[in-house]
Amino acid sequence: MQNSRFWIVGGEFTSTDFSQVVEGTEQVVGPMECRKKAEQLWRNMSEQDRSQCNIRYSIVSEPAFA
Repeated sequence: MQNSRFWIVGGEFTSTDFSQVVEGTEQVVGPMECRKKAEQLWRNMSEQDRSQCNIRYSIVSEPAFA
């Protein structure tokens, strides 16, 4: 069985309800085989943009498969 793979997705949103991404700001980074590595990269990306309240990144994972 293969482990899950992890991705970081996000960008700049139109408001702080984070329901709609501003077109052209979308980011998808990955895949990463290890959640710890994804978390480290997520922290770095989030830290870079922390002064901008409309930017958000999330870690998502693919389900493990056989």
